[in-house]
Amino acid sequence: MNKPQHPVKIVFFDIDETLYYKKETRIPDSIPQQVLPALKAKGIIPAIATGRTFGAFPDAIKPLMNEDGFELFVTTNGQYNLYKGEVISHYFLNNERIERALSKLKALNLEYALVTPEQIAVSKATPEVDEAIRPIKADYIVDPDHHLKNDVIQLLAFFTVEQAEEVLATGILEDDFKEVRWHKYSVDLLNKHNSKAKGIQDVMHHFGYTIDNAMAFGDGLNDLEMLEHSGFGVAMGNAEDEVKAVADYVTLPIEQDGILDALQKLGVI
Repeated sequence: MNKPQHPVKIVFFDIDETLYYKKETRIPDSIPQQVLPALKAKGIIPAIATGRTFGAFPDAIKPLMNEDGFELFVTTNGQYNLYKGEVISHYFLNNERIERALSKLKALNLEYALVTPEQIAVSKATPEVDEAIRPIKADYIVDPDHHLKNDVIQLLAFFTVEQAEEVLATGILEDDFKEVRWHKYSVDLLNKHNSKAKGIQDVMHHFGYTIDNAMAFGDGLNDLEMLEHSGFGVAMGNAEDEVKAVADYVTLPIEQDGILDALQKLGVI
């Protein structure tokens, strides 16, 4: 069995379907009862690395955001990163670039969302938009011009896989953007150099550690770079096949306490 070859200093957990069982809107009891206390006891920092913006964390996680739980956060695919309330690094989009992207979406009559550290503002609350966003942030707002008065980290575009070729043919990505699908109706649009891996690199540098000292757990396509570039990457048993393929270790699914099982079997706790 593969095991971490370097001391683990920080463990990064994706939220949805890794740390948070979205279908049942809960976190496995083993996280607060066993995982977090055991990591803290060994001086290992538990951290969150998510595609969600900070203001869109599930209610189930909020009671664990304290000195006994999570104080370190890599959010919005590594574009807004903070520790104990202090920002380590951030990567805001400039309005000119935002406007160029939105013009392409508007020309195809596609809806979009503007993501800030605390809010998700959608252009229009269609059934498809609502289906994608409500499980992430139920109190999202409708404001197609939110970027004119707020710092935006990331865009969301609402289109299906079948529409992707037409959308990308507009040149919306230009030479500096990438798209990462996270829902059947939606993709993230962000700077191509940014990712959870980039955010983790910033965090490790902040603490004076190398990337070899990072361990990461994930399940989705936006976890690929994180698992590939961390010192040790763990895919959940419920992860996408592509994620399992790049992981150093595949654990049990979230509903079978996959995080606890992996940390114990790998000798981290």
